[in-house]
Amino acid sequence: MNQASKKIAFIGLGNMGAPMALNLVKAGHALQVFDLSADAIAQLTAAGAKAAPSARAALEGADLLITMLPASHHVEQLYLGADGIAGHIPAGALVIDCSTIAAASAQAVARACAARGLDMLDAPVSGGTAGAQAGTLTFIVGGAAEALERARPYLAAMGKNIFHAGASGAGQTAKICNNMLLGILMAGTAEALALGVANGLDAKILSDIMAKSSGRNWALELYNPYPGVMENVPAARGYQGGFGVDLMLKDLGLAAQTALSSRSAIPLGELARNLYGMHSLAGAGARDFSSIIEPLLAGGPPPV
Repeated sequence: MNQASKKIAFIGLGNMGAPMALNLVKAGHALQVFDLSADAIAQLTAAGAKAAPSARAALEGADLLITMLPASHHVEQLYLGADGIAGHIPAGALVIDCSTIAAASAQAVARACAARGLDMLDAPVSGGTAGAQAGTLTFIVGGAAEALERARPYLAAMGKNIFHAGASGAGQTAKICNNMLLGILMAGTAEALALGVANGLDAKILSDIMAKSSGRNWALELYNPYPGVMENVPAARGYQGGFGVDLMLKDLGLAAQTALSSRSAIPLGELARNLYGMHSLAGAGARDFSSIIEPLLAGGPPPV
């Protein structure tokens, strides 16, 4: 069966999943989609996807299953719960979970799939909602190399970079390490910008200086947290959309769990987790994680 004639079941159409699925539709693939949000399903059906009334129904005739869910317990419930789909995935189908979850959860799903002779990849992504929309995501993949080669044409329709991190669960471990660093970098960038502004510097000029100096980093250059410095980032729209504080907090929690299980020291990761935890408790859980700068700005953020 050639690539174009395969059917794809896509479950999970949130801020990341919806644009990823749209890029598969734009690439000419036949999608059957399911999400708890009727609006999300409507967006995909308007683009040419077929709506399924349930997750299990989305699997009918599928050659490839892609899931994109918020957390470990959502993935475990979908695949392994009392009404889980692991036992209903069509024979020979390839399974790809793009959620960011605990490596142990990914391995549990992979074992359930393997028991039925199915290949499963954990393939969390990096690049944020902008990367999902542009089709430039980075996929960090754990699982068999042969399964990755089967998945590569579909991942390439949604992303620009595809890395094989290792065996099952390795994709999740690599992603957790990356997001821990991202959380640390964003908090540090916010702190540096707030310090400069408090001492009379212009945030954009300071950003330009640091972007050409040793403080250069992704958060500073592509996702600047200071309002008015950069267009088309959450800081330019009141920190709405993007990658939520609670999602960053979840990933930092996964890093902490991983560190405990391997007896690793992550002092900066734990500090970042506490900072985002306090920010969430203050009511910012649904705001973009770059809003971590807000508690640092005397008198509140400037108008955009």
